Amino acid sequence: MKVFPSGAALGARIDGLDLAQPLSAADDQAVVAALGRHGVLRFPQQKLDGAQLKRFAAGFGELEINVASGAYQEPGHPEVMILSNIVENGRPIGLADAGQGWHTDMSYSRDIAFANVLYGIRIPRRNGEALGATEFSGMQAAYEGLPAAVKERLEGKTCLHDFNKFWEMMRQEKGSKRPALTEAQKKAKPPVSHPMVLTHPITGRKVLYANPGYAVRVNELPHKESDELLEFLFEHQLKAEYRYASRWEEGDVLMWEDIGTIHSAVADYRPHEHRLVKRCQVMATRFIPPEERA
Repeated sequence: MKVFPSGAALGARIDGLDLAQPLSAADDQAVVAALGRHGVLRFPQQKLDGAQLKRFAAGFGELEINVASGAYQEPGHPEVMILSNIVENGRPIGLADAGQGWHTDMSYSRDIAFANVLYGIRIPRRNGEALGATEFSGMQAAYEGLPAAVKERLEGKTCLHDFNKFWEMMRQEKGSKRPALTEAQKKAKPPVSHPMVLTHPITGRKVLYANPGYAVRVNELPHKESDELLEFLFEHQLKAEYRYASRWEEGDVLMWEDIGTIHSAVADYRPHEHRLVKRCQVMATRFIPPEERA
């Protein structure tokens, strides 16, 4: 296993691992260390089926079954979600607009996420350039870059996160076919609160944990002050010095950690420019003890 840092605020390429095979204990620890250091890892030239992708991801924690993914799951492996704009026989084979807009997956859940693992099977191209990049911003550096007065203000504060906020935002995107959440789906994912500053389980550094996709209010502040603080934080965490964009190639496995990063999918491809990606969501069960979870 060899690690090649991107040179940007986040990101590294990992060579020398065949993810179709189980990781050794040493490689597992090396991947975890690299993930803490770089936030985003790209494993190029992989060949995986759904079961192999699930096995690799499950080595880092329990896998979530998305409450709203419905039919967009790998047959026999509901933990593997299909993201695609391909339509076959008049029916979409995957969720086409997933991930657009800055967010942290599963911050709306009582048990938060540790990492995402995505496998690029079909990547759209135009004039030889790969489309559909995934952008990231580092929340360890973003916290450290806050003014001292803001850091002090965040101490002890909690933020309410709501799954429906991001879902409704995505429904407003042009061409979206997402239905509104059912009452049963809303009840399955009610709003939850988390501390606005977390300690990263790998690095031990403080992390800003309030993302534009799901954070709706600071519980301890009046609405006006809450809105002003969140607006400041949402702008701050997207500064250029914290950001990195990963461009896909077919066969890439892209893994990023959700505690110390936020991300957004770039939807710069058209309906006829086909994209097919499979995704596993890893929860933080391995790295955060039960007594420390929300």
